[in-house]
Amino acid sequence: MSATSDFTFYSYFRSSAAFRVRIALNLKGLKADTRFVHLLKDGGQQHSDAYKAINPLQLVPTLTNAGQAIGQSLAILEYLDESVPEPPLLPSGALARARVRQLAQTIACDIHPLNNLRVLQYLEHQIGADAERRLAWQRHWISAGFSALEAKLAREPATGRFCHGDDPGMADICLVPQMFNARRIQMELTAYPTLLRIEESAYSLPAFQDARPENQPDAE
Repeated sequence: MSATSDFTFYSYFRSSAAFRVRIALNLKGLKADTRFVHLLKDGGQQHSDAYKAINPLQLVPTLTNAGQAIGQSLAILEYLDESVPEPPLLPSGALARARVRQLAQTIACDIHPLNNLRVLQYLEHQIGADAERRLAWQRHWISAGFSALEAKLAREPATGRFCHGDDPGMADICLVPQMFNARRIQMELTAYPTLLRIEESAYSLPAFQDARPENQPDAE
């Protein structure tokens, strides 16, 4: 697969959704013109008029190509998979694809939104939750989601070296950044041995290692 620079990618090193897209681009062997959007500086650069014109939701990531902007990480992953089919991020077979989407959406739709920056800022500024209560909130919702994922992955024969089989895919792309977030808030993860095993397999690959937040040009 030859690299391409046709994509413009708006990213923030600490965003787990942007982390997902970085992994996918790496797995596909794709290069993007990366623009950095700092979510805290200047009151949050995602709120600037220039960025709102690209993504009215004022969130990262955004991927643009051929004048079109895609602003949800799972939509970006599906677009990349349809545009550059190899290596695939989804398995063959409708039931297998549904399983992987279920795993990915458990993280991207049920765990991550309750723990992202704008929710934590609302808890702080509108609800008055102090740092300890915000941490308790984050740990509760991550734990609830991880418990469900661990139970499903541990009992189902479709689980292999990765979430589905022995090749990395969309579910792993979502899982690894969420594990990173859990470690940032010092969660105890020993209750999730299957998740830890899959994470270890993922980090054996450069595509995952190179996408880590601390390895980004805008890392602090």
